[in-house]
Amino acid sequence: MIHCFSVRGTRLVLDAHSQMLHEVDELVWALLCGGFTESGEAVRALGARYPAAEIAAALAEIEELRAQELLFAPDPHAGYEPPPPQVKALCLNVAHHCNLACRYCFAGAPETGEQLMTPEVARRAVDFLVTRSGGRRHVEIDFFGGEPLLNFPVIAETVAYARTRAAAAGKEVGFTVTTNGLLLTPEVRRFLLANRVNVVLSLDGRPEVHDRLRCTAGGRGSYRTVLPRIRQFVSDWEAWDGPRGYYYLRGTFTRHNLDFADDFRYLVGLGFTNISLEPVVALPDADYALREEDLPRVHREYERLADIYLELVRENAAVRFFHFELDLDEGSCLPKRLSGCGAGHAYLAVDAGGDLYPCHQFIGRREFVLGSVFAGELRSDLVESFRHAHVYSKEGCTDCWAKFLCSGGCHAHAVLESGSLLRPSRLGCATMRSRLQAALYVQAVNRMNS
Repeated sequence: MIHCFSVRGTRLVLDAHSQMLHEVDELVWALLCGGFTESGEAVRALGARYPAAEIAAALAEIEELRAQELLFAPDPHAGYEPPPPQVKALCLNVAHHCNLACRYCFAGAPETGEQLMTPEVARRAVDFLVTRSGGRRHVEIDFFGGEPLLNFPVIAETVAYARTRAAAAGKEVGFTVTTNGLLLTPEVRRFLLANRVNVVLSLDGRPEVHDRLRCTAGGRGSYRTVLPRIRQFVSDWEAWDGPRGYYYLRGTFTRHNLDFADDFRYLVGLGFTNISLEPVVALPDADYALREEDLPRVHREYERLADIYLELVRENAAVRFFHFELDLDEGSCLPKRLSGCGAGHAYLAVDAGGDLYPCHQFIGRREFVLGSVFAGELRSDLVESFRHAHVYSKEGCTDCWAKFLCSGGCHAHAVLESGSLLRPSRLGCATMRSRLQAALYVQAVNRMNS
């Protein structure tokens, strides 16, 4: 299976199964796009533009790549059976409320009101992770919310307990916290850096973009408050002398800022170097939700973002855009390539009371409760449903060129849009394909220039 596409006049062909990316000339492009395999047929169709000898030579080159399984490679994973369920990561929803009221947030307060995870629940979650991860050496804990730093004492206690508990079991544990930045006090900043916690900082971009949806409970924009605190953390991170985790600025783009490449440029201009911009996940009736008619604009905007990124690279700017960092040579491990994040069987979320869900986006939907960290057992039927939601079982994925790069898309987005794990979001798929084409173009240009 091949995918032919062009960005800024660069003709590219991705072999979906071997993950080989080829830059080709106009003749080879015409042969591959036209599906020509036989010289006579190709000469009849293209002979007015190219000499017969050149066509024959190009077809021979294509056949050589086919023989090497670098073009039209067979599917190496046909008949895939996912590995037995084994938990590798937990998302602890340590604070199911927030000090902001972002309009697109999916973590609305539960009916019981504001909730903070207790130290006991957090410890039981750690015990669950250590036990259910089996022989896996490296495990992960994400602190999420709401705003997780509202429960900073439990985060600090959990980091210490998890390190001790994991070491006793011969494991290493990594930590990530996602924060809006309001509570990045000197004490918190020192703790995160000293404990090598990865930090995801929520900042959507230009002030007017950020303030439109990331508001206080009173409806005021939060940009002027959070920016100096985020900048101080990044400054501390850059000056830190010793091991540290990574940081990323994570922005969300909506139909209100379809010019999101300008938000990337703006954030780089502020001095930030590690950036991610994600499409909003929302019900279709939300005024900020992406729509079908927005997709051509989103496609062009990813290409524009690629241009901006490559310009910065040429200027030797130390900038990273998370979604342009594809590794076609090594790539992700097989289960991740075919099943994505592993929600529901390898990656689970824990709510403030200790109930387990497939991921943080399912918290509060009682039909998706998998079990509890206190009981330790999981609903096998639901686990199996998520375990078998991979690219060979999802609608449209098997024949999609992007399947090994997108891993079947987000389960929560699929359920939100279609009601089924096995029917990926059409909007999500189209957006992902546009992003991947831009990322592949960046890969090709960087290889040419290296």
